[in-house]
Amino acid sequence: MSTDLFCEIIAGERPACVVASDEVAVSFLDTRPVFKGHVLVVPRAHVETLADLTAVGPFFERVQAMARAVEQGLQAGGTFVAMNNRVSQSVAHLHVHVVPRNKKDGLRGFFWPRTTYDSAAEARSYADLIAKAL
Repeated sequence: MSTDLFCEIIAGERPACVVASDEVAVSFLDTRPVFKGHVLVVPRAHVETLADLTAVGPFFERVQAMARAVEQGLQAGGTFVAMNNRVSQSVAHLHVHVVPRNKKDGLRGFFWPRTTYDSAAEARSYADLIAKAL
């Protein structure tokens, strides 16, 4: 196992408010939550990014279950589910944020600038480059 903060939590070497834990993932409250009840879902095996994750299906089943539980358990109107890969990733261990949301909760859109494509052809060229990489 690596020695990152999340591996230490998984190993029980660092305290965390654990919500769920099994052979695939560990979920715990974020210590700096966007809103109370903000959960991080991390794979038990150390991987840095989504591209490194081998058991994608089982992991995202846990993320889906956590999103459902956050909504139901907190009587939230919905959830915001997000993940960073390398850029803006505060801990180099894959983690998915499950944040409870309610209408008029003060969270406004995304926190990065938006742009537009110059044309449909330009958009298609980006789509084609990505599709080719698949």
